[in-house]
Amino acid sequence: MSIQSASASAASPLATPIVAMEGIEKSFPGVHALKSVRFELLPGEVHALMGENGAGKSTLMKILSGVYAKDAGTIRIDGQPVEIGSPREAQALGIGIIHQELSLMRELTAAQNIFIGREPRKAFGLLLDEAALNDGAASIFKSMNLALDPRAPVESLTIAKQQMVEIAKALSHKSRVLIMDEPTAALNDAEIAELFAIIRRLKAEGVGIVYISHKMDEIKRISDRVTVMRDGEYVGTVPAADTPIETIIAMMVGRALTTEVAAPRASEDAPIALEVIGLRRGREIRDVSLHVRKGEILGFAGLMGAGRTEVARAIFGADPLEAGEIRINGKAVSIRRPEDAVKAGIGYLSEDRKHFGLATGLDVRNNIALASLERFCAPGGVLKDGEMRDIAKRYIGQLSIKTPSDQQEARLLSGGNQQKVVIAKWLLRDCEILIFDEPTRGIDVGAKTEIYKLLNALAAQGRAIIVISSELPEVLRLSHRIAVMCEGRLTGFLPAGASQEAIMQLATQRQSAVEAPHAA
Repeated sequence: MSIQSASASAASPLATPIVAMEGIEKSFPGVHALKSVRFELLPGEVHALMGENGAGKSTLMKILSGVYAKDAGTIRIDGQPVEIGSPREAQALGIGIIHQELSLMRELTAAQNIFIGREPRKAFGLLLDEAALNDGAASIFKSMNLALDPRAPVESLTIAKQQMVEIAKALSHKSRVLIMDEPTAALNDAEIAELFAIIRRLKAEGVGIVYISHKMDEIKRISDRVTVMRDGEYVGTVPAADTPIETIIAMMVGRALTTEVAAPRASEDAPIALEVIGLRRGREIRDVSLHVRKGEILGFAGLMGAGRTEVARAIFGADPLEAGEIRINGKAVSIRRPEDAVKAGIGYLSEDRKHFGLATGLDVRNNIALASLERFCAPGGVLKDGEMRDIAKRYIGQLSIKTPSDQQEARLLSGGNQQKVVIAKWLLRDCEILIFDEPTRGIDVGAKTEIYKLLNALAAQGRAIIVISSELPEVLRLSHRIAVMCEGRLTGFLPAGASQEAIMQLATQRQSAVEAPHAA
């Protein structure tokens, strides 16, 4: 598929749908995931698929892309009924998918991931043609206006760059139908603009795009129609431009929803729970000093690559430091690995919950207990399974985790419910200091509100909280103070109620540093 510049045009409502799904049913053990669901996609259309976490959106698209087999219903491609038994069969039909959870092989290069299983060969097919492989990937990256080395190992790339590799991989299959599941979750504003430019060019070429996102502003900007699902059922399809956001939210949750959650007031005289002084590591962390008081939510803002996650990982002992001091309740502590941080009372919710937050092959019960196993160890090393069950059920209820039981494998939960399991793990550990890195990434509007209330409740209990978020409204809504970073430096602190413009000014202040890091 060529990606040529062209003006976007809305799909014709009279066109034959590329995809028509009717009466789709799917059940898993203990869960009726899809109940007679319908969905259609027109040529040259961006069709948003929306619903709360667990509504069935990803399950429906995994059926279309051959990951899951449907239990009942019909799928038509260009009006002809088809059976899609595998991802390879879906690709042969021109269906590509970019999953919410990245599915790249981290030890391979970007180019190797893009062409895995269909690598160009030479010498009568006996040898891989690495030059052609890299040239092919470079051509796709160029069409995406993406500066990325095809030879770079995926494990060396940021989450945002990995997401772009996933998109390039889907484009390489010359897809007529492209499913994007939360494609902007790890992208900054500039990268989102590039992605939308790609989508508009594809749309003008007649490609149908299914766009799954919880970001209402994106849906309004890029979509032609919106289909809403709730609890595994089809709710309705509405035009994106003419339907108020409040109406779409009400369709999603079955009620009107207030998303505004005011941050609790923190005492300026509260004791300092966490203080870091002069943290340094290469160009990623440059002399960072800050503190967080008990009962305070410190927001961390900055553009992608500013160093926010790097600071969090350094505090948690996941990455080594060249210099700097960490103090807990006024006392210097040595944190060289995550185990040291946990013992010191620090919990960290990684931005990449799949690889660093969960043991996806274990059930919900064991994941919740994972950071507190010594609490459940009986003499002889035998685990107190009954106590683990009772604790897990308590947090499932407290956090409204949607799961058929505490023995459901974590990998089978929706992204939002997986995030809640990670939160439960650190709540059980009773950490005094909590670092939330992109806590609502890939989470629906209803679950976001629940997590905002939870963060406020934790702060009200006296916990010190750092929230890293790429969504400025989220940072402003939650934070008592906001620390802003640019290129590894802290460029300023802002009070609650600051403007987005003030944050962006500091986020692009490339050669500045804060003289008095404890200033409010």
